Amino acid sequence: MESLANQFTTSEVTIRKDLAALEQNGLVLRRHGGAILAPGESKEIIEKVSKRKMSIAQAAAALIKDHDRILIDSGNTTHAMVSFLKAKRGLVVMTNSLSTAQDVLDLEPEPTLLMTGGTWDVHSQSFQGAMAEQMVSSYNFDLAFVGASGLDLSRGTTTFNELTQLTLAMTKVARKTVVLAESEKFQRKMPNLELSWQQITTLITDDQISESAHKTLTDMGIAVEIVTI
Repeated sequence: MESLANQFTTSEVTIRKDLAALEQNGLVLRRHGGAILAPGESKEIIEKVSKRKMSIAQAAAALIKDHDRILIDSGNTTHAMVSFLKAKRGLVVMTNSLSTAQDVLDLEPEPTLLMTGGTWDVHSQSFQGAMAEQMVSSYNFDLAFVGASGLDLSRGTTTFNELTQLTLAMTKVARKTVVLAESEKFQRKMPNLELSWQQITTLITDDQISESAHKTLTDMGIAVEIVTI
């Protein structure tokens, strides 16, 4: 980690965060002190994944109107939304992510920023815990934007992380909950349920989603917005 931080002139915390994000997307395998490329991965695949995330993030940002009150959960795709909020006015934004918060503060006009506080979780690089849940529950929001490590047609969004209560708390105080996830997440088997489909209003995904998955979700009353890659 130290050598990577020196090479890229950044902190070890940033390196760990970037490696965790790459691992989550199946691009690297983390090893003690660093990481190795996942078998069969290439620069072309990395760029394609990045394009998917940005397209999904842009579609999510388009749902936001001036003066909306929004929640942005931690995650790479949700974080990418912020760059598309530059034209929005009078926003109130709450997040549990320091990196998202910093980018929100860089926007012009600057939104009102609220932080959840709570206990710092190294794995998700975000604030979690009872204090964060209590803070979120003190407000009402128009939209909550959350990501997903995995998608299970029979259950909902899934994750390896057992800290799922904050995301659930976000859905309870938002009029609509929007999930941002690439279609490949349907192939990822995760043990822990984060949100059931009944708690989700909209799924924004890419055009590789199968027809059967699309139909199953729409039959459940979920709005599926598909971006073309």
